[in-house]
Amino acid sequence: MSTLEARLKSVIRDVPNFPKDGIVFKDITPVLARPDLLQEITDHYAARYAGKVDAVVGMESRGFIFGAPIALKLGAAFVPARKPGKLPYERISEEYALEYGTARLDMHIDAILPGQRVLIVDDLIATGGTAVATAKLVERLGGTVVAMAFVIELGFLPGRDAVAPHAVDSIVLY
Repeated sequence: MSTLEARLKSVIRDVPNFPKDGIVFKDITPVLARPDLLQEITDHYAARYAGKVDAVVGMESRGFIFGAPIALKLGAAFVPARKPGKLPYERISEEYALEYGTARLDMHIDAILPGQRVLIVDDLIATGGTAVATAKLVERLGGTVVAMAFVIELGFLPGRDAVAPHAVDSIVLY
């Protein structure tokens, strides 16, 4: 276990029965209270992807928290993938399955330029639905997904397999 992984695990909080009974929610807000950890996460991914990406896409909403500083450190564009009704300009959309029903992500039509190399960032990968939808948006706009970076990976769920062939890069594995 890396020292960064150990430090993160020591502050990530388990919240039982949230958002519903039987789920143990991995709460990253204690990580956000620690600027040193946020800086380490940013530096970790910036070092790994320096010179390899032109844009960083963060999914609403916790992907914004991690994606924007990584993009800034890389000197790359930051692109938000947002919930419906949040983007003011022309957009494309991608629906994805949830346990009960569907959800949708939107991206501006000019957010990714053809040929851009993209890093997708979020706080956590579980089943992979949000990440797959985001990759489809990037690819529809002509971008290439270099990798998907997550602070937390729930290895007992099928997220890594769901996003294949895209590479998953996570710091903390449960």
